[in-house]
Amino acid sequence: MNASGRHFSSLDRLVMQADRALRTLVPKSVQGGRIPPDQGMKPPALTPDEQRHVAGLMRINHTGEVCAQALYQGQALTARLPGIRQTMEQAAHEEIDHLAWCEQRLHSLGYRTSVFNPLWYGISFTLGALAGLAGDEFSLGFVAETEHQVVRHLDQHLSALPAGDRNSRSILEAMKADEARHATTALQAGGRELPERITRLMQAMSRLMTSMTYYI
Repeated sequence: MNASGRHFSSLDRLVMQADRALRTLVPKSVQGGRIPPDQGMKPPALTPDEQRHVAGLMRINHTGEVCAQALYQGQALTARLPGIRQTMEQAAHEEIDHLAWCEQRLHSLGYRTSVFNPLWYGISFTLGALAGLAGDEFSLGFVAETEHQVVRHLDQHLSALPAGDRNSRSILEAMKADEARHATTALQAGGRELPERITRLMQAMSRLMTSMTYYI
């Protein structure tokens, strides 16, 4: 049952998942609900090398949001409690803004999103579904750890941005605030700390993703 009280069958949810996957992966098909943080800002004067570097960072962040969409949707598909499912779906909805903001910033820089996004979507969806099957406490803990790692990445990217790029900085700062809130919400909803071996695996996958998507 969704927030409006309507009951969805398993087939209904699968169709909706496919629709969301297409909207996430097809360029320019997703629109955020909030105004982009950099709207109205004057484009910064960046050198070609700076522009290429910022594009690499924003491509990583965009792919990270693709992964977030897949992760939340996979968890929502297998979550056992309706309330947890709604929490996952709401978080995915809020992260759509991040997806749109990163894509728009990339296009304004003259660059495109990563060609590896379908691969990372599939991996993240599978991990999310498995986390949901492992139980809602584990699933929520997985969300919290994911968001904590994202916040750390955003801090690194904020420090790596050219000093004059207020546009990208405003986007990343708004994303960071949302991600921290999602982590807190997941823990308050009953998420538990993950085993260290799982957090290390997540960190290794994150390093692989960033190295692949910075350039392509």
